[in-house]
Amino acid sequence: MPRLILDEAKLHSSIRQVVSDIHRDIVEEVMKATEENAVVVVGMGQNPHCKKARQTLNRKGVVHQYLEYGNYLTLWRRRNALKMWTGWPTFPMVFINGILIGGNDDLTELDKRGELDQMIAAS
Repeated sequence: MPRLILDEAKLHSSIRQVVSDIHRDIVEEVMKATEENAVVVVGMGQNPHCKKARQTLNRKGVVHQYLEYGNYLTLWRRRNALKMWTGWPTFPMVFINGILIGGNDDLTELDKRGELDQMIAAS
């Protein structure tokens, strides 16, 4: 099921460029990282779920790119651009082979089911 996104035709022409450009650099940085790395974790400082996701990957010997954007008190507006782009509401955002698999709980669940190893092997 496709997620709901306000159709560009429903944006007044005077704001389309603003909507298109707002914190575009952070989105493009994550996009580039997911194209160049098999596993990418996007997180924020002080978030224990980001740390746990990275620990899981490190324990399994999975090389990954980590991108950190601020903490609970900083850069939240920039992180919102990533949430809007992905539709994922929390951090970390874990990408495997360019696919957003979710956050730490989702990574842990994939690992328990053995799917994580399969996804990593396919990269």
